[in-house]
Amino acid sequence: MAGRIPMETSAGRPPHRPMRADARRNHARLLDAARASFAEHGTDASLEDIARQAGVGIGTLYRHFPNRHALMNAVFQDALRSLLDRSRELAAADRPCAALMEWLGAIVTHAGAYQGLSRALMSASRDATSALAPCHLPLREAGAGLLRRAQESGAVRADVSIDDLLQLTNAIALAAEQSPHDPELADRLLRLTLRGLT
Repeated sequence: MAGRIPMETSAGRPPHRPMRADARRNHARLLDAARASFAEHGTDASLEDIARQAGVGIGTLYRHFPNRHALMNAVFQDALRSLLDRSRELAAADRPCAALMEWLGAIVTHAGAYQGLSRALMSASRDATSALAPCHLPLREAGAGLLRRAQESGAVRADVSIDDLLQLTNAIALAAEQSPHDPELADRLLRLTLRGLT
């Protein structure tokens, strides 16, 4: 009918509407509860427990975050911003290879804050439809710029790809997560990675 307001966008999703005040409060409480729960229990923490800690029902959690990866993506936005900011700071570093390795080390540190995050990021790198893709793609772009500078300087081999480096970095984070008795493991593995890059 002419003049009718469409109920869906061209992508098939309802048009975006600002959240009501109570919905914003619920959203913030869910994120706070998820951060605390993921830090204590890892990213496999019970979503029902997270909803309960936030003082809402599980249906409310799913209205805000349709799946676990969507909730993880929201929780990790602060860490993502920090990593992207650091990549911009390192983009003009005098030693591009050292800058790249420092940034990869920062990814390992951030991934280590939440048990299970590195495994989830590894799977998201192969699945563009994952709700964690909005975390992976900006990291990939930022890392590609640092890698390109290191390659142009002659410090890193031309056949190294950012996808391989990010997978390797997440694997290092996962190895460190599985070896809490060896706090130096991640640094040693990153140094081995550096030897393989040059």
